[in-house]
Amino acid sequence: MQIIDAHCHFWRLARGDYGWLAGKGGPLAPIRRDFLPADYPAEDAQLIAVQAAPTLAETDFLLSLADDDPRILGVVGWVDMTDPASVETLRIRAENPAFKGIRPMLQDIEDTDWLLTAPRADVLSALRDLGLRFDALVTERHLAGLLRFAEREAGLPLIVDHAAKPQPGDRSGWEEGLRALARLPHVHCKLSGLLTEFSPEMLRDPLGELQPIFDRLLDWFGPERLIWGSDWPVLTLAAGYAEWQSLTEELLGGLSAGEQAAIMADNAARFYGVEP
Repeated sequence: MQIIDAHCHFWRLARGDYGWLAGKGGPLAPIRRDFLPADYPAEDAQLIAVQAAPTLAETDFLLSLADDDPRILGVVGWVDMTDPASVETLRIRAENPAFKGIRPMLQDIEDTDWLLTAPRADVLSALRDLGLRFDALVTERHLAGLLRFAEREAGLPLIVDHAAKPQPGDRSGWEEGLRALARLPHVHCKLSGLLTEFSPEMLRDPLGELQPIFDRLLDWFGPERLIWGSDWPVLTLAAGYAEWQSLTEELLGGLSAGEQAAIMADNAARFYGVEP
């Protein structure tokens, strides 16, 4: 089956702008090293590289990787959405066909409603006019505001990264918020980044824990708006790439071949406007 990994990361630590990876030891120690396209664990997958630092320099770094590696079909980068100069920045980057959209790191911004108040209207207009996409890196606390943003920006294709990171325990707020977003036809959802939110106890039976989450996502978004991603190499903090692929095969096992192909590649190609 053809695979487009719609969510993977590459970084070279010496570049110096990965603040979340700073320090020594701790739970991030296993991924506190360089990860480049040559390290990606599947030769036959095509890729969407997603930003991991809130800098334009990292966006250009990812675009340079795409120039050198044909597996990288697209790049989701970053711009300062509060800066009027970002209108021209977007226009210049969009001249590169690999530049597909942006992702502000909303989960790291203290103001939960930042997306509703801080981005400039002209920057949002530029995103729409240039045919770019918006990746929403959010958690449950952002879902109500993200709904209001998505309703307001109906012309901006939007995808919820990592299914908004459902947490262990009571998920009623997550369910209510994501279900409401799924009612908007321009909102998609990534089947990615779930295992790293699980507790050690949950990882003992990852399929049993994933199944009810997947069932809800499939019910809300359907096979037409679910998009698979690995979140590699962050994934490796919880499981190997092959394990996530195997778990995905189990989750999708009850779907038709066409529905599986949609989630694993076709939906990503359509959403990001790439040719697999």
